[in-house]
Amino acid sequence: MKLLYSMTGYAEVGLPVPGSATPLTIRVELRSVNSRFLDLLLRLPDELRASEATVRASLTRELRRGKVECRVNLDEGQCAQTLPDLQIVESLLQAEAALLQRAPHLRSLSVADVWRLGAAQQQQPSRDATALANTLQQALEGALQGLQKARAAEGDRLRSFLLERCDQLQQWARAAESVAPQAVLRQQERFMTRWRDALATLGGGANPEAVQDRLLQETTAFALRVDVAEEISRLQSHLDAIRAVLETGGEVGKRLDFLIQELHREANTLGSKSAVLELSELAVNMKVCIEQMREQVQNLE
Repeated sequence: MKLLYSMTGYAEVGLPVPGSATPLTIRVELRSVNSRFLDLLLRLPDELRASEATVRASLTRELRRGKVECRVNLDEGQCAQTLPDLQIVESLLQAEAALLQRAPHLRSLSVADVWRLGAAQQQQPSRDATALANTLQQALEGALQGLQKARAAEGDRLRSFLLERCDQLQQWARAAESVAPQAVLRQQERFMTRWRDALATLGGGANPEAVQDRLLQETTAFALRVDVAEEISRLQSHLDAIRAVLETGGEVGKRLDFLIQELHREANTLGSKSAVLELSELAVNMKVCIEQMREQVQNLE
C-alpha cells in the first residue's frame, strides 16, 4: 500500500555551516497547505539567492500539489568578544575631536559607542559560497523529509476518516434499500383504509376488480416514486471505488474529488425521491457525511 499524503504539513531544520569564521547556521522552514496545483513561495537571503533554482527543483521533485512556503534564514551566532581594530578606533576618536571643536554641545562617545562603531566598520569575514550552498541543500533535504513525514501522518489520519465515512454511508444505503419496500406496503394499507372509509360513507358496494385495479395503479405509481435501487447501486459502486483508491494510495486527491461529486449527485437524487420521512432523513444524513468527506479530500495530494 502506497502512502497517502496530505497537503498540510510543517518542518524545520537548522544546520551549522562548516569552516565559517563565525558561528553560522542555515535554517530551512517549510510550510504546506492545500492548493489545486503546486504553488511554491521561496524566501531566501541575498547570500543564498544563487541557490534558488536548486531549491525550487528539489521541492518540485518531491512535491506534487500544495501551496508550499520555503523560508531560509542565516542565523549568525555571537562570537567571542574581540577588540575593535585600533586603527579604526583612532580614526573615530580623531573624528570625534574634530566634531567637538565645531560643536562643543555634542555628547562625547562612550566606550560602548566606540566598540559598536568600530565593530561595524571592521570588514566582515568572507564566507565560502560552496559551503553555504552545500549546507543549504542538506538542510533542505532534511526539512523535506520532515515535511513528507508530517504529510504522510496526516494522510494516514485522513485515510482512516474517509474509510469510516464510507462504512457509515454503506449502512445508510442499506437502510434506504430496505425502507422503500416497507413504504410501498404502508401505502397499500393506507389506500385500502381510505377506500373502505369512502365506501362506508357512500353506503354502496364496490366492484372487487375495480378495487384491485385501482390498488395496483396507486401502489405502482408510489413504488416508482420511492424506488431507489438504481441510486443505491451506483452509490455503493462509488463507495467501492473510493475504498480501492484509498487502498492504492499515491496521488489520489483529484480522483477522490471526482468520486465525492458523484456520491453527492446520487444523494441528491435519493433526496428528490424522499416520498417518506425515513428516506428524507437518510438522504440528509448522507449529504452531510459526503460534505465532510469533500472538505477532507481537498487536503489530499
